[in-house]
Amino acid sequence: MLIAVVAAATWVVPAGQYDRQRNEQLDKDVPVPGTYKTVDRNPQGLRAVLIAPIAGFYNPDSNQAAAIDVALFVLIIGGFLGVVTKTGAIDAGIGGAMSSLKGREKWMIPILMALFAAGGTIYGMAEESLAFYALIIPVMIAAGYDALTAVAIIMLGAGVGTLGSTINPFATVIASNAAGVPFTNGMPLRFLILGVGWLTCVVYVMRYAERVKRDPSKSLVANLAKSNREHFLKSQDATGTPPLTGVRKIILLLFGLSFAVMIWGVSVAGWWMAQMSALFLAASIIVCLIARMGEEEFTTTFVNGARDLLGVALVIGIARGIVVIMDAGKITDTILFWSEGAVKGLSTIAFINVMFVLELILSFFVPSSSGLAVLTMPIMAPLADFSNVSRDLVVTAYQSASGLLNLVNPTFAVVMGGLAIGRVPYNRWLQFAIPLVLILAVIIVVALSVSA
Repeated sequence: MLIAVVAAATWVVPAGQYDRQRNEQLDKDVPVPGTYKTVDRNPQGLRAVLIAPIAGFYNPDSNQAAAIDVALFVLIIGGFLGVVTKTGAIDAGIGGAMSSLKGREKWMIPILMALFAAGGTIYGMAEESLAFYALIIPVMIAAGYDALTAVAIIMLGAGVGTLGSTINPFATVIASNAAGVPFTNGMPLRFLILGVGWLTCVVYVMRYAERVKRDPSKSLVANLAKSNREHFLKSQDATGTPPLTGVRKIILLLFGLSFAVMIWGVSVAGWWMAQMSALFLAASIIVCLIARMGEEEFTTTFVNGARDLLGVALVIGIARGIVVIMDAGKITDTILFWSEGAVKGLSTIAFINVMFVLELILSFFVPSSSGLAVLTMPIMAPLADFSNVSRDLVVTAYQSASGLLNLVNPTFAVVMGGLAIGRVPYNRWLQFAIPLVLILAVIIVVALSVSA
C-alpha cells in the first residue's frame, strides 16, 4: 500500500534532478547545490510497483544499501537461535536469571536500554539489534511483562542511542564530513540529547512495564498474551525449565561471546552483514559440535530456525521497495530542492527548527541515516552559513530527526522487522510510542533552539 501511494506521487510531483559529483572519501554520488533542473516525469505504474519489493532486496539503481545482505543475516541468525534453543541452553539460562532476579526484574530495563543506547551512539546499532529480540522477549515475558516491553527495550534503547549519536560513523561522522566540519564539533549537545533522551525512554518504558505487571489487562497486546507466551516460552510450558548443566553453561557462554564479537567487529574491525553472518554460521557449527548433534538434526534445526524469521526477511526487502519507487520516479531530488528553498533567509532559531522538520519528512523517504546524510548535508549545511547557524548544529538536527522518526518509521526495515519478531502489531506500537516520540521531539527542539 505504501509503495502504491509513493508510486502515485510520481504522477503528480514535478520531476527533477541534481547534477552529482563523486565523493571519493564516502564513495557516494552526492548532489551539487545550485544544479537542480526539471526533467521529464518517469511515472511508476503497476509493473514498477510489483517489481519494487523485489528490487528492494538488491536495489542496484538507488543510493540506498541493498537489503539482501540484511535479509540473509536475519535468516542465519534465525538458524543460529534455532540451534541454541534446541539445546535447551536459553531456557535453562532464563530460568536461572529469573531465580536470581526474583523481585528485581525491573532493573533489567535501564541496564539493557543503556547497553543498546551505547551501541546506537557508538556505531548506529540498527539491523544488528534484530538478533537480540529472541533472547530478551522470553526473559521479559517470564518476568511478568509483555512482548511489547521487550520490543521497547531494544528498539527504543538502540533508537535513542542513534538519535543521540556521538561517534556513530554511519550518521555523525558521514554527515559531518559531508557538511565540511569535524565530527567532534557539537559533541556536548549530542551527549546532552543522548542522556536526557535515554532517561526519558527508561522512565516511560518502566512505567508501562510496571502497569502491565500489576494488571496484565493493561497491556497493549493483552489479546496476544497467551499465544505470545506459547510461542516464546514453548519449552518452559511443555516440560518445565530444563536444568543448567555444564554443557548448557558452555553454550550460553558461546552465545554471549558471539554477540560480543559481533559488537567488536562492527565498532572496531569494520564488519558489516557478510562478516556477521559468517560469525553466526560458525557459532552455529560450534554449538552443534558441543551439543553433539547429528548432521541431520543440525541441518533440520538450523533450517527450521531460519524459517521462523523468513517473514522478517521478506518485510525488510519490501520496506526498501519504497526507496526504489522514489528514486525511479525522480521525486527524491525534487523534495530536496523544495527543502533547499524553504530554509533560505530564516532566523537562527527558525532555521534550525525548519531544518529539523524537513529532515523528519525526508527521513520517511530515506530511512537510511548514511543515505540521508550524503543526500542532504551537501545542500543543507551551506545554507546554515546564511542564517548564522553553525554547521555542526545542522548535523545534530539531521541525526536527531533521522533517529526520532526511525522509532516509528514504517519504511525503516528495523522497525517492521523488530515488530514482526516480537509479534507486536504496528498500530499497537504507534499507540505506545507516539506520546514518547512527541516528548522527545520537544526535548530536541528546545535543545536545538537554545544552542542556535
